[in-house]
Amino acid sequence: MITKEMTIEEIFTKFPQKSQRLAQELTSTGLNCVGCGAATWETLEAGMLSHGFNDTDIEDLLKRLNTILSEKSDLSTISMTKRAAEKYREILTEEGKAGWGLRFADRAAGCSGFEYVLDYSEKAKEGDQTFTSEGVEIHVSQNIVGRLLGSVIDYVDGLHGAGFKITNPNVKSSCGCGKSQSY
Repeated sequence: MITKEMTIEEIFTKFPQKSQRLAQELTSTGLNCVGCGAATWETLEAGMLSHGFNDTDIEDLLKRLNTILSEKSDLSTISMTKRAAEKYREILTEEGKAGWGLRFADRAAGCSGFEYVLDYSEKAKEGDQTFTSEGVEIHVSQNIVGRLLGSVIDYVDGLHGAGFKITNPNVKSSCGCGKSQSY
């Protein structure tokens, strides 16, 4: 459980598998301290108060963060939220690629070891495992399926940025900004 006495660094260290979703919630709230030097010593409460938030705002954010933590993962598949699938189909139509699938992978990069890669995929390649979620085929190389199983691909659109965000229960640690992870 996340408390107001925890630092941002503690939150990401303790809950790396949810780091991208937690980072998005924090930045959407207006806390741009994700990845900031103060994140190592300043508590969530102190950071929010210094940015003009009040106790009610802090409690509301804690509820949203802890709701993210309570969400269960299906470790037998890789899935997309309805919002992510709709956005992906919209992008495919704009690109003239309606009906294509999504290639989901990771690569060595970032300060924690790996970052996610999403790309167009006309059809599954030999050696791929195919998952279907919300009407979208997701193609994943069999070599990396084990570390991506249980992942949920979401799409967020907020004041502090838009994009696809991944929650992966296999992540053991993540960087302070929530953009790269290790298994």
